[in-house]
Amino acid sequence: MAKIYNLHPQNPQQRSVDEILDSLRSGAVMLYPTDTVYAIGCDLTNKRAIDRVRQIKQLSNEKPLTFLCPSLSNIAQYAVVSDSAYRIMRRLIPGPYTFLLPATKLVPRLVMSPKRRTTGIRVPDHALCQMLLAALENPIISTSAPLLDEDGNGDREGKGRPISRFDLFDRLEKMVDLIIDTDTEPGYQVSTILDLTDQEPIILRRGLGWEEAKAWVAQTDGVTR
Repeated sequence: MAKIYNLHPQNPQQRSVDEILDSLRSGAVMLYPTDTVYAIGCDLTNKRAIDRVRQIKQLSNEKPLTFLCPSLSNIAQYAVVSDSAYRIMRRLIPGPYTFLLPATKLVPRLVMSPKRRTTGIRVPDHALCQMLLAALENPIISTSAPLLDEDGNGDREGKGRPISRFDLFDRLEKMVDLIIDTDTEPGYQVSTILDLTDQEPIILRRGLGWEEAKAWVAQTDGVTR
């Protein structure tokens, strides 16, 4: 049964944050809010925890996982960032964007796309996420909770009632170790995905903030899909 932490979104109790960090370092898997949707995550450096995340989401090893970094300078440790990619990213982060980039050797094989050796990275505009990232000093896996479909629409029950965070907690409390509750309901719009692996940037998925991303991509002669 997961332990639930009720945290203030801007000024969480430090003792609770320290407990969460200790658990993540020990291989815990958590359900937590981001600036897009509730996500399932763990410490990027813990292989066993990553395996558990895949099991919860029923993802094969062929499916890459996204992770959170605190800043653009931190991204450069885990991905090769071209000049054109840098110009786009510095305009959009922090925010609801996932950037596909060539992975460096610091990215675990369990996370990257095995065929393309690329990785998906986000810099969230979310105070609690940023606090955890800064204190953990490792990236955090961020894959949307199972009650969100690939298009970012909220899963629905019965007469179309949107899934609340309490429904989400009930369904996942036996699968994860920690649940972070900031008294905010789950978002239902996923991040916009930008492929920055080549000189020509491509918007692969329209999510939150995609119109702003489109404007910046257009300045570099990129394309959308």
